[in-house]
Order: sequence, then C-alpha cells, then structure tokens
Amino acid sequence: MNLADHLMRDVSHPVRDALERALEGRELHRDDVVTLLGTQGRDLHALCTVADLARADDCGDEVSYVICRNINFTNVCYVGCTYCGFSRHKQDADAYDRGLDDIVERSLEAWGRGASEVCIQGGIHPNRDGAWYREIARAVKSALPEMHLHAFSPEEIDWGHRSSGGMGLRDYLISLRDSGVGTIPGTAAEILHDDVRRIIAPRKIMSDRWVEIVTAAHEIGLRSTSTIMYGHVEQPEHVAHHLDLIRSIQKRTGGFTEFVPLGFIHHQTALYRDHGARPGATMPEDVRMIAIARLFLRPWITNVQMSWVKMGKKMAQVALTCGANDFGGTLMEESISNAAGSEHGDHIDPEEIERLIRDLGRTPYERTTTYGRRTPPWLSRAPQPTAPTELPVIASA
Repeated sequence: MNLADHLMRDVSHPVRDALERALEGRELHRDDVVTLLGTQGRDLHALCTVADLARADDCGDEVSYVICRNINFTNVCYVGCTYCGFSRHKQDADAYDRGLDDIVERSLEAWGRGASEVCIQGGIHPNRDGAWYREIARAVKSALPEMHLHAFSPEEIDWGHRSSGGMGLRDYLISLRDSGVGTIPGTAAEILHDDVRRIIAPRKIMSDRWVEIVTAAHEIGLRSTSTIMYGHVEQPEHVAHHLDLIRSIQKRTGGFTEFVPLGFIHHQTALYRDHGARPGATMPEDVRMIAIARLFLRPWITNVQMSWVKMGKKMAQVALTCGANDFGGTLMEESISNAAGSEHGDHIDPEEIERLIRDLGRTPYERTTTYGRRTPPWLSRAPQPTAPTELPVIASA
C-alpha cells in the first residue's frame, strides 16, 4: 500500500475526493471548502497531512519570518465594529492619537532593534484626513529611507480617499505610494461576504469597496497581504466565498504576497457579548483554515502565514505542520488583538522564532515584507517568481 492509499483509508468519500484532486494537482472548488471545513478525526488528519505535503512542494522545508514593529498610531475610531475591543472615542480617558514625532521615534527604535518593516495602522479618527496618512509616510521615510513601510488598511485608504478633497482613488493611492508606502495590509477584510459584514461591522466598507481598493492598489504596484477573520458568526459558505474571491483577485493582479488566517479574539468584544458570536476559533478550526488555505489558494498564493498572536506559540508550531510556511513577524508591540483579549503577548524575539521553527526540524530564514530574503540594502534583490499556470502534482509517496 503506497502512502496515498494508506492516508486515504477510512477517509469519508467527499473528503477523499477533494484531497485526491489536491494530490493530483487539480484546483479545488468552493464546494470543497465547505466539505473540508467540516472535517473531524481521520478526515481532519488527512486534510492536514495533504496540506503539509503541498507546503513542502510549494515552499520546501524553510520557514520565513520578518523582523517588524506594529505601530497603532491612534485608537480613536467611530466605525463601531462589534468585533473590536481596541477603538475609543476622543473623550475616553485611555484614547490616544500619536503625533509624527512619536511615530518616527518608534520607527527609529524598531530600526535599532533590527527591523526591516514597520506596519502602521490605526482607527478612523474623524479629525484626520487623507493628507495625514501621507504625512506619516513621509516622516518615517525621511528618517529611515531603507525601512519598508507596510501601512494603511483598505478601511483607512477608503477614509483617506473620501477626505482627500476630491482626488480619484487611483490618484490617492499613487500619492501614498509616492510618499513612501511600500505595501498595504490586507486587513479590514474579515469575511468578504456582505451578509456577515452587516452583522459584525455594518458601518465598515462592504466587500465591493474592499475589492476595489485592493485591486487598484495592486494595479499601481502596491502589493498587499490577504486575510480572513474566522471563528465568530460566519458559516462555511461564507468562508468558501471569501477564499474564492481572494483567489480570483490574485489570478487577475498577482498582487497578494501571502494569506493570513486570523482567528477571532472574543473576550472583550460586543460581537461575543451581545450578538451571539462563537467564543473564538477552536484548535480544529485553526488547523482546518491553514490547511484549506494552502490547498485552495495554490499556486496563486503559496505563502500561508499563521498568527502566533492569535494562536499562541505552540499552536503556531502545529500550524507549520498543517500547511503554513511563514511565522509572521516579531511585532514588538501589538494593540488590537491585546485589546480584544489575546493572551499570547505582543512581542517575540527572532531567536525564539528560530528556536520554535528548528524544534520542528525545519529551517528558519529572515525575509523581507515581499518574501525576498533579507539582504544588505546595497545589494539588489532578485525579482519574485510568478505563479505557474498549472498546479504542481503533490508528491505522495
């Protein structure tokens, strides 16, 4: 009996059909996502094993990470997302709005600690307009020309565009790029299905606007991450829709650098207290999402990152055996998950990341934001490969 036959023994027929298509290198369908999200027991074990085989074919046994710092420059926000424990109104005692000097100081500190990236995001402050985001970018890049600026979610870009005095979206994005923004976070996605968005964030941008902003960013050379937030009120059909939308964008633009599943942190949120959300993602949900992302998105997106802030360090190691190939970043500070009740801290040293990776028998390496290997700034970086037109067959024996 070969490995594939042994692996599939006693696996249920719908799951076996989906996983055999993956082993054969065929693209999965939305219905497969729904099927695989229901896996348990031997079915779940088979899913994770096939995803790990796919990860080895796509990325080898290396695991990447980035030395970065998160800077949440304001927690003042009036959007009112029910899943958020971070936002404050201006008059709240613990509200803050960092000035340029503070943001630059934190960026300089990060550079001194070896960071190659600062990730800058904040609440939607009613007294800040589209020019403010450009000022932040210029200030950081003026102080640190070699620092990569990964900044401003599609929600922030929507606000910046609408408060920019009549600029077109493309022109506004170009102005951010020309001010120093290198890539944008693909956050504010949550679940890209408006039935869910109307429950969890009715005043936030809807799916079409998120897609419009991200697609326009890709078209002018601003690449982005892609994300999903799961473990709250979504159903399998919503997740399948979301993943299919992400994959279709990537086929058109090639602009996503990675996919990052983000489990819902429930403790300090109205979505859990008042709106019937589940109490966050379970362990099976975490590993299913990582594994399904690997199998469904390849070869168009081959970098799957797990969030150690959401999962914890031990579950992060488990995720690396279920399809993930990236450990994420050092962060240095992280306000949003912590405000919602995360129990896993806001900083991890590169040395600890490398130890956790080596404990699995894998090889760590430090990457850039766009998944090049980090090199001294005077050396040119090699161009990133494009996705193949056909799926590779997963080695199964």
